[in-house]
Amino acid sequence: MEVNIAILMADLSGYTALTETHGSVSAADLIDKYFRIAESCLVGESKIHERKGDEIMIVSNSPGALLATALKLEASTVYEENFLQIHGGLHFGKVLKRTGNYYGSAINLASRIAAKAAPGTYWCSDDFVHSLKDKSHSTFFSKGIHKFKNMTEVKEVYEVGIDRINANYIDPVCRMIILKSENVIYYPGKSEHHYFCSRQCLEIYKKDYKASQNLLVNKFAMS
Repeated sequence: MEVNIAILMADLSGYTALTETHGSVSAADLIDKYFRIAESCLVGESKIHERKGDEIMIVSNSPGALLATALKLEASTVYEENFLQIHGGLHFGKVLKRTGNYYGSAINLASRIAAKAAPGTYWCSDDFVHSLKDKSHSTFFSKGIHKFKNMTEVKEVYEVGIDRINANYIDPVCRMIILKSENVIYYPGKSEHHYFCSRQCLEIYKKDYKASQNLLVNKFAMS
């Protein structure tokens, strides 16, 4: 049976970097926490359909309820200490529903849109915007016409306007949010924009920075 549904694909920005830096146990703990937060943010008929790695697929018969879910999810995670920024894609379209699963290009498009969204943002298709009965509670900023991999149709996409605090600090190594200034570890002698969640991340950054500087010196020496 084919049905029209609203689809949200949301995942964690920097998950791979966090896993490589802090290990699989820390990454798995964070994913479990993310899933619990997502469950607590479901609005109306919205439901989590699938969880794959750090990506969650949430669906709803109501685009408005799904948008409310997405905004609640972002608002909840941005205030979590030592968490990652999320980003996601929203789409409304026709899918085939069979034995509890969904099939169709609408799902692929939602995933492709999510991949384009910057950390801390949601992008959505024009189909999703047009499907909303009440647009007065949100603003949408056009990001232009986009072509997506393995899809012939081009789409105008929008960024969902979000009222939020800016994350105070983002660790450049593991990409985690640090909300409390007393938890920040600074790079000695560097600008105020170098913040770290741990000594481990600081040492990794210093090592990589030194390696890049040596590479630059060697490059100029050989030219």
